[in-house]
Amino acid sequence: MATAKQLDEITECPICTEVYTDPRVLPCVHTYCLKCIEAWSKDKQPGDKLACPLCRKEFALSSNGVKDLPKNFFVANFLQMKELSSAESKTSPCEACSGGEEGESEVQNVASVYCVECQMKLCHSCKRAHRGIKSTRSHKVVELGEQTSVEILCQSMPPSYCDQHKDENLKLYCFDCKAAICVMCYIELHNSHKCSDVNKVGDDFRKIMASDVDNVAAGVEKCREMLESLEKEKNHLSEAVTKTGIEINEKAQQLKRMIEVHKEKLMNELLSMKQKRMKEIERLRVYVRK
Repeated sequence: MATAKQLDEITECPICTEVYTDPRVLPCVHTYCLKCIEAWSKDKQPGDKLACPLCRKEFALSSNGVKDLPKNFFVANFLQMKELSSAESKTSPCEACSGGEEGESEVQNVASVYCVECQMKLCHSCKRAHRGIKSTRSHKVVELGEQTSVEILCQSMPPSYCDQHKDENLKLYCFDCKAAICVMCYIELHNSHKCSDVNKVGDDFRKIMASDVDNVAAGVEKCREMLESLEKEKNHLSEAVTKTGIEINEKAQQLKRMIEVHKEKLMNELLSMKQKRMKEIERLRVYVRK
């Protein structure tokens, strides 16, 4: 069961390393806070090339600059999931009956569940009332708190709405613009572009990602094996060098002893020759004096 702690890497901006605010996705699919990517592009003009801070892939800025970058609704949903999965959500007030009042009623109206369709936090009383109304009886609700399963939240989240047309769901994916769009966006701006059902594209992307994950995993395993091989070669080399060094030292010591013995022998022979000659010279001197 995944909790809010496990969503940190997904919901943190790579630039400011804080939780995303207004997450925007680049054509390379990397996501940043709007304020962060605005600061990154402060010296750029419309039409200029801007490089992604992570992968360095460039794209051309539109007339409105980075403000035209599409919102990352996937990350936005995860931000909401992180909030609902946090321990602090257990103390959130009921959004149906609290009305911002303080005091004793605030304690009584602490939210316990979240209605996905209504996108509201509800207390126990409002949850029962919610279930009693025919139009909201079938709504999905999830328990608040740190033990809330992210997988359940993912399955329960309602479809994302278009940033341009607030009441329209994102149902299409434009391959030319690399963005999820609604039907109204397609009619107004994308009818000449290659588009497809966003769910089908999502399934295709998931297959590609699964294949990429397998390839990366295989590459990681290959790198691991290569590292192990290099580590073994390093150890073998170290052992061989150590062994050879010992042999060199032993041979050097042996040669040194042989040289010392030979030196001592030569010195002894030299001394013997000196003594013999000195005796001969002395005998000649005595002979000459006589």
